[in-house]
Amino acid sequence: MQITTRLEFDAGHRIPSHKSQCRNLHGHRYTLEITLSGDIITQNNVSETGMVMDFSDVKRIARESVVDLWDHAFLVYFDDKVVLDFLNSLPNHKTVIFPTVPTAENMAAEAFKILRNQYKDTYGNHLKLERVRLYETPNSWADALS
Repeated sequence: MQITTRLEFDAGHRIPSHKSQCRNLHGHRYTLEITLSGDIITQNNVSETGMVMDFSDVKRIARESVVDLWDHAFLVYFDDKVVLDFLNSLPNHKTVIFPTVPTAENMAAEAFKILRNQYKDTYGNHLKLERVRLYETPNSWADALS
């Protein structure tokens, strides 16, 4: 069985070497989808009976590990020194330094890397993170798969 939930956040970024508009500072309303697989929990007298995982727990983990950190932040590639220097000059600015250029593909991969060990197989139902889908726009997204 697979389950999917979605969360949204706002963030800015730029693609330093992009041939078009994305080389400029800009932002998006991102959507993050988390897909887990596992067996349906059949243990009696537990809150999660009949579920793969409680959606509120799926969302809480994603919020704590990724969404709250990236929401209303500027995601900047660690080697984008001009923008990094500028952002560091802003008092109390929420900046997230990325190990790769923060494209949708790299952001999805980074979120997957962060989340893959966060979802615990508490009930022996073979819980596994299958996919992180990151929508950069409503019509464009990237999937990071297990």
